[in-house]
Amino acid sequence: MTTIKLHNTRTRTKEDFVPISADNVRMYVCGPTVYDRAHLGNARPVVVFDVLYRLLRHAYGGGHVTYVRNFTDVDDKINATALARQQAGAKGTLEQLVQERSDETIGWYLHDMGALGALEPNEMPRATQYVAQMIAMIEDLIAKGHAYAAEGHVLFAVDSWKEHYGELSGRSVDDMIAGARVEVAPYKKNPMDFVLWKPSTDELPGWDSPWGRGRPGWHIECSAMSYELLGESFDIHGGGNDLMFPHHENEIAQSKCAHPHGEFAKVWLHNEMLQVEGKKMSKSLGNFFTVHDLLEQGVPGEVIRFVFLQTHYRKPMDWTEKKAREAEATLRKWRALTTGIEPAASAAPAVVAALSDDLNTAGALAELYRLAADGNAAGLLASAQLLGLLIPEMGEWADTTSADLSLHADRLADARAIAMQSKDFSEVDRLKAAYLAAGLEVRMSKDGVELVPGAGFDPAKLEEV
Repeated sequence: MTTIKLHNTRTRTKEDFVPISADNVRMYVCGPTVYDRAHLGNARPVVVFDVLYRLLRHAYGGGHVTYVRNFTDVDDKINATALARQQAGAKGTLEQLVQERSDETIGWYLHDMGALGALEPNEMPRATQYVAQMIAMIEDLIAKGHAYAAEGHVLFAVDSWKEHYGELSGRSVDDMIAGARVEVAPYKKNPMDFVLWKPSTDELPGWDSPWGRGRPGWHIECSAMSYELLGESFDIHGGGNDLMFPHHENEIAQSKCAHPHGEFAKVWLHNEMLQVEGKKMSKSLGNFFTVHDLLEQGVPGEVIRFVFLQTHYRKPMDWTEKKAREAEATLRKWRALTTGIEPAASAAPAVVAALSDDLNTAGALAELYRLAADGNAAGLLASAQLLGLLIPEMGEWADTTSADLSLHADRLADARAIAMQSKDFSEVDRLKAAYLAAGLEVRMSKDGVELVPGAGFDPAKLEEV
């Protein structure tokens, strides 16, 4: 079996991956806060860790990998939407409307990520399902001297973990205090102390606790859920690099203090952020869009996934329309090449080797191009499917059966034959222009005419020819 190497953020080195137990390889990835549609940047970690999940399943067997990705459904924006609906006359209590909103956005998320070919994790816990476990962990941290209650809040005492706090992000506590924008509150003993529990007002959702009615802080959610589902030590923890500090740093602190004999996560993986046409995605620049927006515009989920895979996960990824067009053209060719073909028994060794080298997806795609150039359709299909591409149920967008291109190719060939005699090529030019406008690549040679679907192919436009 090929050795998998992963870049561990904690050690800042690429290491051989050796699971705690090969019978149960365990991975936790921080999931979304479900207050609205997932934007394109939210999708990048989903695709990155989906590829890793597929690789681990390939290496250790599908039944020996446990993948957990959570939903944060305790959030001010969710509450605000529910409150607005209640004020607009929606039926039900505020708690019911909050759950209704969470159910709605979780459904959107799973649909949109599924359109990108992402497998659903083994476990998808909601924070609201684990509040009792969070309260128990907070009580334990207080008992061990790592947390304290103050004015209805409970805070983690960073000084109790000062020697290790900041190791993941490479910062000292003193440096963080000097440069951080932290909430200065009179009940904090140290400006870096972070909230484990906070009070809720009577009209907002909350839970009874030893410190009064309230709700958990964000960081404690992942610590409690990962412990309940994966134990005090597991193999991989992943997420975007924007979560490294403070979220992941705080997870480590509270988890290691609550379970000092555990390792928490052995390997930490962080993906870089996403840009659009070379610029940071933002509403102010007008380049902010959701996955749903792209799907509605007719950009296939498989194309989005292909564009993501072109860039290594630890490098910034630039989404461009040009990349999307080229990806669509490539996928059409590969789907045409593999139509009616059974995949090989396994992915090509070179593809597995590329993925095993810290998820070198760009290198894996390069191997797919070689397989296609060699005409190895079976190997291409098996290898692409390891990457989550050329999956049968994802191919409806590339289905050209509704348009019999051979009839159109024959029509253009006949027009060309007549033109060769009459020297009047106006009909040839008209047909060629129409086929190009429909998104077809027109290949004319002495052997005949071939029409190949390209990026943006629209079969409906052929009806006008």
